[in-house]
Amino acid sequence: MLEYFNNVVTGIQKRINSEPHKTNARKKYALEISKLGSRLYSDSGEKKIAWCGFLAPFDILNAMGVTSCFVEFIGAMLASTGMADTYINDAEQDGYAIDSCAYHRSVVGAIKKNVMPVPDFIIGTSCPCVAGLGVIENMARIYKKDLFVLNVPQENTVESVKYLSLQYRKMVEFVSAQIGNPLDEDKLREAMDLTNKARALLIEVYDLAKKLPSPANSIILKDYGIVLNLLMGTQNAVDVAKACRDEFINKIEEGMPGLPEEKIRLLWVQSRIQFRFPIEKILAEKFSANIVIDELNNIFWDPIDLDDPYTSIARNTLANPFAVNIPKRVSLLQDLAKEYKIDGAINPCNWGCRQGAGARGLISNGLKKVNVPVLNLEVDCVDSRNFAEGQIMTRLEAFMEMLDNKPNPFIS
Repeated sequence: MLEYFNNVVTGIQKRINSEPHKTNARKKYALEISKLGSRLYSDSGEKKIAWCGFLAPFDILNAMGVTSCFVEFIGAMLASTGMADTYINDAEQDGYAIDSCAYHRSVVGAIKKNVMPVPDFIIGTSCPCVAGLGVIENMARIYKKDLFVLNVPQENTVESVKYLSLQYRKMVEFVSAQIGNPLDEDKLREAMDLTNKARALLIEVYDLAKKLPSPANSIILKDYGIVLNLLMGTQNAVDVAKACRDEFINKIEEGMPGLPEEKIRLLWVQSRIQFRFPIEKILAEKFSANIVIDELNNIFWDPIDLDDPYTSIARNTLANPFAVNIPKRVSLLQDLAKEYKIDGAINPCNWGCRQGAGARGLISNGLKKVNVPVLNLEVDCVDSRNFAEGQIMTRLEAFMEMLDNKPNPFIS
């Protein structure tokens, strides 16, 4: 994997250098994420490595000089390189249930085969799913590393915010003991300021994506809000967001939409299909359909108070769509559908994901109330072994035909 990430970094950097006049927003995003992969797999020992749960405060960890990542990131990377199926099979042979999340099964298999970098310590989160926390706990046991678990409350109340902010302070004490250095308050303040700057740019990015037609296409913002969180608290996050903002402005000024002749505007629920199935290309070329918004490409969180960052981060964590209750999550999706003038939504209903697939009926009914139909795809986003391409295409074609003959509920 180190060789893979290093090769990707070299290749992307060459392409960016060969096009100095272009903003290259998606390439710059991919470059920084690939550099993160290289740092995770490097054995130089320059920085401490932490494997984390999905809702860990990565900007705090970046302020402390820790290279950190949520474990599902590696599941997605393994799927995109065609390696996940082997590791998923290995995990199943060791007794992990086939109806559990393949993001986690692939990571478990990779751990068993010594493909995962050995962390210096581990930080788990109780949300969004217990399966993710289970993988984290297993990882701590296998690697014999210290584990700190952030218990994310189920409700967003004043008491919950206080409880979670206190846990962040205890987490900082834990990390300080692991790395042998206390948190530098000036670096924390600088990191929070950079998070706020990235947030301001992302507001512009997402507002520009709402244009008719959108300057975005189905690829440029793919899994953007999910993965960019890993860079928060760094200048890299600011630079990546600025590149995207500038590219969208240039496209609008030059009259170059993300998808020429955009006919159908789509909302994607949860995460994309990670293995090699060109659904975005099929949607664009066959149906003139454009994914203009992903569920987590949304600023649902407030600016961080530089004088009280722990409270701000706690409040923002509890506002995450993967942390709120289902009615609130549905309400957020309804708002996105209206703001982006969506024709329809696609929900991959990732097999084994109780948090995602378990809510599909409520999500479908909620979006139906604002006249947005939902295509629930029966698919595993990471495990391609049982992928029924013909069946998926048949359902996709029927859904697109229906949308093509249906007026957009938000365009008069």
